[in-house]
Amino acid sequence: MADEEEPKIIVDDDWKSQVEQEKEQLKNQEAAEPSSDAEETFPQEMPPASFPMLVSTLATQAMASMGMLPDPRTGQASAHKPMAKHFIDTLGMLQDKTSGNLAEEESTMLRDTLHQLRMAYMAVPDAPPPESKPEEKKSSIELP
Repeated sequence: MADEEEPKIIVDDDWKSQVEQEKEQLKNQEAAEPSSDAEETFPQEMPPASFPMLVSTLATQAMASMGMLPDPRTGQASAHKPMAKHFIDTLGMLQDKTSGNLAEEESTMLRDTLHQLRMAYMAVPDAPPPESKPEEKKSSIELP
């Protein structure tokens, strides 16, 4: 075994420099393109925060939960009454907590919105109970 030479280790540094060049190119491209993901997701300017916007947002969520608006992902409207009740109750709590602190037009908007949502909620049919198959209904008591 004295005749055998030890294996030589060859280090290839070319790939390191290539990776560094690619990183540098990506940095330059990102600097040249100032658009961010947030701008692509929300291309328009957001409206200012306001009480009417808050009421409108919660009311829209309640309407969508009652099946009055289609789901933007599926295009299908589906009712989920417990979620709708949550949003309506949230608006009711907001009305209670802000009583006497709102401008007349804000108070009127909230009152009218709540009335309309509550009437719409009453018109939404309850979900039918899940159907059970006759085979699944087994009595624990066996008769002779």
